[in-house]
Amino acid sequence: MAVETRRDVVPIFWALKLTFGLTPIVAGLDKFTNLLVLWPKYIAPAFAGMIPFSAQGFMYLVGVTEIVAGIGVLLSPWTRVFAWIVAIWLWCIALDLIVAGFYDIAVRDLVMSVGALCLARVTQLVPEDVARKRVLTPARV
Repeated sequence: MAVETRRDVVPIFWALKLTFGLTPIVAGLDKFTNLLVLWPKYIAPAFAGMIPFSAQGFMYLVGVTEIVAGIGVLLSPWTRVFAWIVAIWLWCIALDLIVAGFYDIAVRDLVMSVGALCLARVTQLVPEDVARKRVLTPARV
């Protein structure tokens, strides 16, 4: 792919990187506050019986996982790997939602996983200097 064409995907890369970096962080933080929604209600009863602690305790673990995945997408040089992790995480959430009967939300998460996979692919297309740049990289003078 020509250098100019590779540069054309840079805005797409950044839009996806910010989306799949910030969204898991916000959702993960909300697992501790339940401001957006009462998250434990989305655990399928079939799975709730398998976890060795409370539903809210499980949500704390989920929240930490989501925060780490979001930070990995935003701040690590392994955006492609963490984009795959986010996609796989969304598949797991969708499976839980299907078992719990929340089909509409499961579809949303499956569609979001396609976006995360697009980020993984676009990361391969952007120039190396752009892909390795972190969101909080200090400006050079």
